[in-house]
Amino acid sequence: MLAYDYPILGAFWTMLWFFLWILWFFLLFRIILDIFRDHSLSGWGKAAWLIFILILPFLGVFIYLIARGSSMAKRDIDQSKAQEQAFRSYVQETAASTGGTSTASELSHLAELKERGVLTDAEFEQQKAKLLA
Repeated sequence: MLAYDYPILGAFWTMLWFFLWILWFFLLFRIILDIFRDHSLSGWGKAAWLIFILILPFLGVFIYLIARGSSMAKRDIDQSKAQEQAFRSYVQETAASTGGTSTASELSHLAELKERGVLTDAEFEQQKAKLLA
């Protein structure tokens, strides 16, 4: 009753309950995703945890966090490392497929072409200016 005598306090309690409600759903979905992401659980184990969490949500979530919370963090770290490794390998493959040539290597290639007489001095200077620009 005190909250409704002071409108700001009523708004605070409303926002607090709304925040806790959103936090609860975030935690519930996070745990459900973790259940399906875990490769060490069998299909029956995943089904049992899921049923337990859906039938008794508060108790199921708290027991899951107590029983499997530390392995949940390890799976997060492993997934982050796998994503980082995939990104690095993608960047390396992309750099290798584009030739991975730098300005210095292109300049040395132009100098080699000039020495062999393929490029004239004017062409060499024009290509060099284009590379350095």
